Amino acid sequence: MSIRLILADDHPIVLDGLVQLFSMEKDFDVVAWVTTGEEALQAVRKLLPEILVLDLRMPGLDGFAVLRQIKREELPTRAVVLTALDNGQGFEALRLGARGIVLKDMAPRLLVQCVRAVHAGRQWVEKGVATHAADTLLKREAGIRVMAEVLTPREIEVAQMIASGHSSKIIANELAISEGTAKLHLHHVYEKLNLDGRVALVRYMQSQGFN
Repeated sequence: MSIRLILADDHPIVLDGLVQLFSMEKDFDVVAWVTTGEEALQAVRKLLPEILVLDLRMPGLDGFAVLRQIKREELPTRAVVLTALDNGQGFEALRLGARGIVLKDMAPRLLVQCVRAVHAGRQWVEKGVATHAADTLLKREAGIRVMAEVLTPREIEVAQMIASGHSSKIIANELAISEGTAKLHLHHVYEKLNLDGRVALVRYMQSQGFN
């Protein structure tokens, strides 16, 4: 029985290459290929594939938001992340439920092997990403302990999402709160951490291991 998968990447050339790559393998059935996070989530909900190969950086709803929603809705699809470089993205993707992570500069055959491994129930993380993720985990745990002394759990969550590049509107949607409430949480974060705005908060979060 073929492994049904959806491919999501906002770069047409990359996406076309992925479609061709998996179409050449007899044990795969590419049921959809999309260029936005919104389309990826809609396709996963409708088609319920075994695997979603997902780029993290896409306009609008990015890969992190897609992973977060798949986890929240308890959808059965397993996600394999395909990313250009790892600056903490790998750790965040794993935290949100990704089962495999492959860097885009790796050989295409490794992505195929990764998808097969994840479909078989195993986890696949490139060695460099795993090492970076472990270092990031230690740094973030220390950072969260520091922030927990002054911020509420919800304020920490909002700060983490700001560090991932989310707008107040997207934060509100994902946390099921009003945009005004999201902005209020953000204002409290600025005040409690003595920061003068979003850019300063992003820099602070990066210093704590969040990207």
